[in-house]
Amino acid sequence: MIVFLSVFASLLLFFTIMSLIKNDYWTFRVFDYPRLQKFVLSAACFTLLIIYQEEGSRVYMVFIALTGINLVYLGWLIWPFTLFSAKQVMRIEELRPDDQVCVMISNVYQDNRNFKGCLSVVRKADPDVVLLLETDKAWDEGTSGLAEIYQHSIKVPLENTYGMILYSKLELKSSMVEYMVENDIPSIHTHIVLKSGREVQLYAVHPTPPVPNENPRSTERDKEMLLIADLAKESTIPVIVIGDLNDVAWSYTTELFLKMSGLLDPRRGRGFFNSFHAHYPFLRFPLDHAFISADFKLVGMKRLENFKSDHFPIYIHLQYERSAKQDQEPMEADSQDVALAEEKKTKE
Repeated sequence: MIVFLSVFASLLLFFTIMSLIKNDYWTFRVFDYPRLQKFVLSAACFTLLIIYQEEGSRVYMVFIALTGINLVYLGWLIWPFTLFSAKQVMRIEELRPDDQVCVMISNVYQDNRNFKGCLSVVRKADPDVVLLLETDKAWDEGTSGLAEIYQHSIKVPLENTYGMILYSKLELKSSMVEYMVENDIPSIHTHIVLKSGREVQLYAVHPTPPVPNENPRSTERDKEMLLIADLAKESTIPVIVIGDLNDVAWSYTTELFLKMSGLLDPRRGRGFFNSFHAHYPFLRFPLDHAFISADFKLVGMKRLENFKSDHFPIYIHLQYERSAKQDQEPMEADSQDVALAEEKKTKE
């Protein structure tokens, strides 16, 4: 048992150290994802180390100390997403339906053909805006019935798992499909016109993940997100960024995006809202995101029912609030953050 615990502790420490190395290759970035899992395993390992400790063994005591430090560090990283932490986005106090927008984000999993299940979830949630990701021609045809409810749409069906379809009950203006970094990876840029007449800038994105069978580096993903961050920062109207970002909420790259964009994460202080992988409870991460400018406050947010996809849909209900900026503070970028962002945006 002593040998097993020493090896187990060493592996957990190695996994944490690997995530600290700011290298774009997947062999480093993949360790950003399971921080909650590493925390749970480190807690179990620390407990067992205490139970089976060897008196007088300095090496063993070092393992106990390092595992304890690792546990505290991982806890500090995930703390902002627990119910005990401060909320970054405040809840609305007075409802004004004309200044509200409900958004559903769903990676449907291209090979999944449960169109009826998807339609059922959409109709039950009844959002104003629906973003469907990994949508090919079959998904375009299979969800075409939504046009009866959603009069406005932007469709980019693709066969490469990066197609996207946006449906909206609210008017869409100044709509564009952009290929910001890679020629076959689209993003949707559009204005949503609320019932009050106020326009909101929406960016729908789905960059490639750092995995060996698709893209071994996070370079393209990080670059696209930081380019979106620049657009969000420069926007003169309220901003919402939604999509499967293939990055977890607590990674240094997501935090860099928040600092450079001035956007807020409504999950902070509310929970993880893990959306992937829907079929493996212990291997779940928050990959599907909705980031908002400080102009909005939260009405509600929840994870929706899965319809045989590998992702759970995420639903968020927002309200524009003129005084919201006085109550909510974005994270600020320092000189190192700015330099790192510029380096990532120019990297090939």
